Amino acid sequence: MNTRRKKSFRAVKFTLFVFCYIFWVFSAVLIAVGIYAKVAKESDVVDTLMADPALLLIIVGSLMFTITFFGCFGALRNLSLLLNMFVGILLAILLLQVTAAVLGLMFSEKVQERTEQLMMKAIVRYRDDQDLENVIDFIQKKFKCCGVDSYLDWSKNMYFNASDQNPSLEAYGVPFSCCIRLKNETVFNSMCGYETQKMKKGVVSRLIYTTGCLDEIVWWGKQNLLLVGGMTLVLLCIEICMMSLASVQLRQIRSVQQTRKHNKSKNLCCNRKS
Repeated sequence: MNTRRKKSFRAVKFTLFVFCYIFWVFSAVLIAVGIYAKVAKESDVVDTLMADPALLLIIVGSLMFTITFFGCFGALRNLSLLLNMFVGILLAILLLQVTAAVLGLMFSEKVQERTEQLMMKAIVRYRDDQDLENVIDFIQKKFKCCGVDSYLDWSKNMYFNASDQNPSLEAYGVPFSCCIRLKNETVFNSMCGYETQKMKKGVVSRLIYTTGCLDEIVWWGKQNLLLVGGMTLVLLCIEICMMSLASVQLRQIRSVQQTRKHNKSKNLCCNRKS
């Protein structure tokens, strides 16, 4: 192998390794955070994937860790088997992403309906899981919304249920994350959502956000279509780039192996003649 080909081989090899290593470390952090959150929970944890952020972190992190391990070790040790597995898995994920995007556009109403069901399920399980509670509070504060379709969705939660038989102190109320915060407010009233389901809508709208989070998230997605599309495109480009680098390295490995076989057979022929 001449000097130019050696430099090219090393450039591809270490570029792929660095890419994979960064994602490998990131996936390890995801797993660690997920495990810590899972262990720190109480005994009555939520074990449903879509309703348990800690479990979701562990599964996504483990998948990323395995894939990037194939890429890291395969690139560093020039192992064709691992690199082929790396390319194959990334190609399968890429095809699944494209398929999901196409199906999402074709069946947007079904996707929205399914999303609504999952969000409603999360509201029902609010307070059962600390991580889930934090996620819902973040979404409601970020998008300035309350519930899925409206603030009245919180009646489906056992703690906020609008019923005289509900012994909870939070009955007829909504979480504090639904509350409208004033710019000049120095002390936040965490009880501002109490008994808001009993009040008239004109009064309620001055205390809490009454719009559902589903509509707000959809509206935000439409308003930030370029941002969402750009982030998706960047992710796809990274995947394609890593697949391309792995494919180039595989081709280089085959080329080196063929050159060695040719030189070996040439040396054997020379030895026989001598």
